[in-house]
Amino acid sequence: MVGNSKHLKIDPSLFVPKIMFLTKGKGIHKDYLTSFELALRDAEIADLNLVSVSSIKPPHCKIVSRQEGRKYLMPGQIVFAVMARSSTNEPNRLIASSIGLARPADDTRHGYISEHHSFGETAQKAGDYAEDMAMEMLATTLGLPNDSSLTWDQREEQWKLSGKIYKTQNVTQSAEGHKDGLWTTVISAVILIL
Repeated sequence: MVGNSKHLKIDPSLFVPKIMFLTKGKGIHKDYLTSFELALRDAEIADLNLVSVSSIKPPHCKIVSRQEGRKYLMPGQIVFAVMARSSTNEPNRLIASSIGLARPADDTRHGYISEHHSFGETAQKAGDYAEDMAMEMLATTLGLPNDSSLTWDQREEQWKLSGKIYKTQNVTQSAEGHKDGLWTTVISAVILIL
């Protein structure tokens, strides 16, 4: 019955992803849209109906390899994704797309996913920026926008925030624009599986 919500019981946990994977791809073609399609194919996600979502890594969401994650998906399936994308038809122009992930060591808490699309940055620089952005977003949710205890631990590659350990990672795809002016598209994505 429409409008009678006291009998409607929906479990909100049904809509919280349990598994996720990171992927990336590159495509080159004379047509812009086809170069994007080829990048999706390279990332092994072209056969999915991707729905763009914002930037939260759910608590208890297991990160698996692309090959493992694909076992839970079938062609045509509607799948939630956070995606970064960049394209150029300018010869030799450096482009990058990067997804950054910041997550607490305590998996009962949520993390953040950032998207970064850039020109003129190496994959290393774009990936580092995406990780930093994700970590800053996570820090601000904890009320620590300019906390001096926010430091990068180079040896362990983990953020330390007020004595708690946070991990960061990224998936980044970069490319130079095709020498003959064909469209070059790069994508990076996190695929979230319910």
